[in-house]
Amino acid sequence: MATTDKASTRDRLLDAAAELFYRDGVSIGVEALCRSAGVSKRSMYQLFDSKDEVLAASLERRAPGYAARLMPGPDDAGTPRERILYVFEQAEKSSTEPEYMGCPFLAALVELKDPEHPASVVARAAKEALQEAFRAQVELGGAQDPALLARQLMLVFDGASARAGAKLESLDGLTVETVRTLLDAAGVA
Repeated sequence: MATTDKASTRDRLLDAAAELFYRDGVSIGVEALCRSAGVSKRSMYQLFDSKDEVLAASLERRAPGYAARLMPGPDDAGTPRERILYVFEQAEKSSTEPEYMGCPFLAALVELKDPEHPASVVARAAKEALQEAFRAQVELGGAQDPALLARQLMLVFDGASARAGAKLESLDGLTVETVRTLLDAAGVA
């Protein structure tokens, strides 16, 4: 975080990268990225070895805020079931925003197609963290096969995110109702 009123070159690059990569995709060029950030290519390459590293760093920087918007806080009360439903309620709420284009981590994974790409590694870790959060909650809620149910919840989350991000689907309670059905079938309280 910058300690002055003017954002640091690194912060400007990461802010521009987060916006451009999310809105326009990972194929955005270095010229466009630097122009949007108001920095020179030389400055970018002094901070990062490649555009790939900028993308990875921008996703890594975005992960905590993204998770905080989705997940109930550690002090928030609620049953495991309520905590899981909260995630899907937040996802549905986000999907109504005009600039919503789906999950930025799923988008990066789909676009890059290279599991070893630095940004893919970061995006996969973010997706695995959400799946682990689901697994922990359904286990607390009494699911017989928490790992399987967590995978099913991820399929609903990612599928809903992709469809809403592509403007193919209005979620309007659809994911919450689908998740309720899954949780009922698994006996999660």
